[in-house]
Amino acid sequence: MEVSPDFDDIRPYCDNEVASVIERLFENPKLRENLENYFPDIDFESFKSKLLKIGNVNDLQMNIIRYLLNGLVKKHSTNVIGAGFENVSKDTPHLYISNHRDIVLDASILSVLSANNGFKTPEVAVGDNLMLSPWIEDIVRLNKSFIVKRGVSGRQMLEVSRHLSRYIHFAIKNKRESVWIAQREGRAKDSDDRTQDSLLKMLAMGGELSFLENIEELNITPVSLSYEYDPCDFLKAKEFQQRRDNPEFKKSRLDDLINMRTGMFGFKGNIHFRMGKPINPKLYKLDKNLNKNELAPQISRLIDNEIFLNYKFYPVNYIAYDRLWGKDFFKEKYTSGDEKIFDTYLQEQLEKIDLPDRDIPFLTEKILEMYANPVKNYLSIK
Repeated sequence: MEVSPDFDDIRPYCDNEVASVIERLFENPKLRENLENYFPDIDFESFKSKLLKIGNVNDLQMNIIRYLLNGLVKKHSTNVIGAGFENVSKDTPHLYISNHRDIVLDASILSVLSANNGFKTPEVAVGDNLMLSPWIEDIVRLNKSFIVKRGVSGRQMLEVSRHLSRYIHFAIKNKRESVWIAQREGRAKDSDDRTQDSLLKMLAMGGELSFLENIEELNITPVSLSYEYDPCDFLKAKEFQQRRDNPEFKKSRLDDLINMRTGMFGFKGNIHFRMGKPINPKLYKLDKNLNKNELAPQISRLIDNEIFLNYKFYPVNYIAYDRLWGKDFFKEKYTSGDEKIFDTYLQEQLEKIDLPDRDIPFLTEKILEMYANPVKNYLSIK
């Protein structure tokens, strides 16, 4: 279908743009350099020939992106499971809202799992802070992603948020595409997953009805992401200490790149994604007379509870919980062998933290929190 030019600055590329964008990509030597760095087993000339024959977005995702991602995940994880697809309809677009662990892989794995289960892949919200060069933006927008503008002034933020919301409503209502967005800006570095009320207020801006009705028409469906190991845990712990020691600390673009690379190519163990149940039946029961400041926290809790309920836990989660808060509360969930494996892993991750004044007790606590908080949140609703 035709896409309004109003969204040209943020929308994914359309089928009729694919060929020209791919040609533009191959004019940039950085593409070959990065492909050969990250995917050394690929024969570049053969890959280029195959890519230049791609004529639409679906073929690109199914024949190229899925192939690359499957190889990446197979090499750097133990197993990937997608569950809960019986909760969602193939005929109805959804706004998938999930917890956020990995900058690149969260939405990418969800897209592959969706395709493997016979669903259309969703469009994906990606922050412009990750658009480190024009060729990266081209790849992202070829892969059904739209841009979330972050670096704008306070004066511009309202209009940028309204523009983004209008596009999400347009994608779901007019294009009939499902959409994925994280429950908050940036990852929850301590894995204490909470949906930001501000996200819901932004999402409601693009509709023409009341706050609650605008949220209802998006058909929000929570998704729970569970990685056995987070290869970025040591980077997140490092950032916690940097922020503690220097309240003015800000990550650089290089830091974002290092996090992206580490997340993609670090070992993740078992990976589990579960589709939750759409929350509209619960939204229908809310008081429509409440204002958005009263409704947003209630809706956030509905999303969070569904995410908490559908986590997948591994021995590392139970060990971390017991060490922080439970003593032997979950002792039956792991063995002494599991503890030895985790202790070795924890020591290896701590040694990767390249700070001159590493606060080992503090860093250890922060990594433990990353693995324990999902269990804590699950228990909070049981």
